[in-house]
Amino acid sequence: MSGAGNTAYGRKPFQRSRAHFTDRITADGRDGWPVEAGRYRLVVSRACPWASRSLVSRRLLGLESALSLAVADPIQDDRSWRFTLDPGDRDPVLGIGHLSEAYDRRETGYPGGVSVPAIVDVPSGRLVTNDYQRITLDLATEWTALHREGAPDLYPKALRDEIDAVMTDVYEDVNNGVYRAGFATDQARYDDAYARLFRRLELLAERLSGQRYLVGDTLTEADIRLFTTLVRFDAVYHGHFKCNRWKLTENRVLWAYVRDLYQTPGFGDTVDFDHIKRHYYQVHSGINPTGIVPAGPDLAGWLTPHHREELGGRPFGDGTPPGPVPETERIPASGRP
Repeated sequence: MSGAGNTAYGRKPFQRSRAHFTDRITADGRDGWPVEAGRYRLVVSRACPWASRSLVSRRLLGLESALSLAVADPIQDDRSWRFTLDPGDRDPVLGIGHLSEAYDRRETGYPGGVSVPAIVDVPSGRLVTNDYQRITLDLATEWTALHREGAPDLYPKALRDEIDAVMTDVYEDVNNGVYRAGFATDQARYDDAYARLFRRLELLAERLSGQRYLVGDTLTEADIRLFTTLVRFDAVYHGHFKCNRWKLTENRVLWAYVRDLYQTPGFGDTVDFDHIKRHYYQVHSGINPTGIVPAGPDLAGWLTPHHREELGGRPFGDGTPPGPVPETERIPASGRP
């Protein structure tokens, strides 16, 4: 998610930018960036669904000690993502006040937006990658030497074709679809995005009515990518982005599915509803010029029984759940049900 042009949202046609910095951090270091514990810092906003994928993946795989975490303020300024949640308004590891400084060290005068998730090389302070589509896949497949004992296989080779197909549909119509609806500049664009979004959600509900997870009988990357949009649906997309055919709580299958994931260690414990609401309603001034943040919705339902275990499935396959959230990464009470 980029911080560029916040006042323009809803006033000019929306187009998702491709990641500009696509170097990969790999086991063999073929792009010049070898996997190495402690070398890199993951920069996220807990408000951003694209960054939230990496938060979930990092937790499930047990990479907290190998890949440190920087959390940006959900409210951006004219330089985009900033570290005003930290003492002295600077990231304590990178020593910078804005993520744009790491971008500048990589490419001076880079004209594009400053987006999260981003991985920064700590020794040089340079951005390595902002490739939101690739980062989590590499965490699952290239960082295996640093995975915790019992980490799940989130991108199993035997299922990759099916996972990729599901993720493509979810990306086009759901992950990106809510943005195309919310940032539409004319009725036709909005109507198209709205129709495709809810048709895809209905197809996903049909798929999930008879199986616990999207692909196979364990959690995969596909579930992570759908979760990060669904968890934000009633809080911001239903009202703020006008995706209001129905609320997620009104869809029996999807509401149970997302509650199942939320209550699974590694998913809900990365979600900060306070950050989510304040970012969307206060930053997108082109859509919500008053900056008023809604008081609702009521979050109590997130912890209610979902009964999805009756469908079988093994969340972590032959592995185990992740351990407790590190004290420094726990979500404040204001952001939890």
